[in-house]
Amino acid sequence: MPDPWDHQSPTIDLSKPGVTTSEQRDPVATVETPSTELVPVPPAPGPDDAELRQGDVDAWGRSERARELARTIYDPLYRYWFRAEWEGLEHVPTTGGALIVANHAAAIPSDAPVIMHGIETELRRPVYGLAENLLRALPVVGTLWARAGGVAAHPENAYRLLHDDRQLVLVFPEGTKGTGKLYRDRYNLHRFGRGGFVEIAMRSGVPVVPIAVVGAEESMPIVWKSPRLAKLLNIPYFPVTANMLAFGPLGLIAYFPSKFKLRVLPPVHFDVEPDQERYSRSRVMDESDRIRERIQDAVFDMLRTRKSVWFG
Repeated sequence: MPDPWDHQSPTIDLSKPGVTTSEQRDPVATVETPSTELVPVPPAPGPDDAELRQGDVDAWGRSERARELARTIYDPLYRYWFRAEWEGLEHVPTTGGALIVANHAAAIPSDAPVIMHGIETELRRPVYGLAENLLRALPVVGTLWARAGGVAAHPENAYRLLHDDRQLVLVFPEGTKGTGKLYRDRYNLHRFGRGGFVEIAMRSGVPVVPIAVVGAEESMPIVWKSPRLAKLLNIPYFPVTANMLAFGPLGLIAYFPSKFKLRVLPPVHFDVEPDQERYSRSRVMDESDRIRERIQDAVFDMLRTRKSVWFG
């Protein structure tokens, strides 16, 4: 499956259709003077971004009201089912943009909502999650994901969120290779694509914040995959999970109560100039491999000290 991070687009052209999931930003109005010179008309003063988000959907499709409702509904699952426990939250910047990178797992990923909910609850900062178009194309699910802060995984979307809007952005470089691995391969991280996430962070001038996650693998483990059904449905994989064997159709939405532990590692800063047309491919790949190794080492360290899947 192609890596959505590795589009070759050194410049940003927001006039091209399909680049982002939102409408293009309003152009500046102009008036014609007697000399035929077009003079910009300053926009009328309006509410600030925080006020707009509180009352409506933002430019990315996120709704603060929907997020508040989701937080209320999801919080008991986060606190009493997964019992999420954080370490190193002080490494997440309280201001400015940052690209959050984590390992990925579970047939229907449970790690993304845990990370987004935890940071938003503990730090009071919104988190925008980048996802494949497959998720956004699903009826109802796609709309709910957008309202909760989900954005199509495209480099220009990431750049605008990080560089222009100075937001926290969450991405899983393993993609569907991470969520589609069998239980016997749990916690062995796949290659982080071709390092596209590193190049986006460099272009945007923001740090990468690695997070190691333990607990997601056991929440919905895959015991078998059907290539035939995956091809028929045109999806990356069709999983048969232990949850489906235990609960039948309910296993599609019912997670096992594995305890989540999350360790935020110190941010990775890049000593390069932002907004360059291109960056050294070898440097990008080296940084990507180094970040993957740091997360893998942290995951193994957390597993060594874990006494129980269910109690931590």
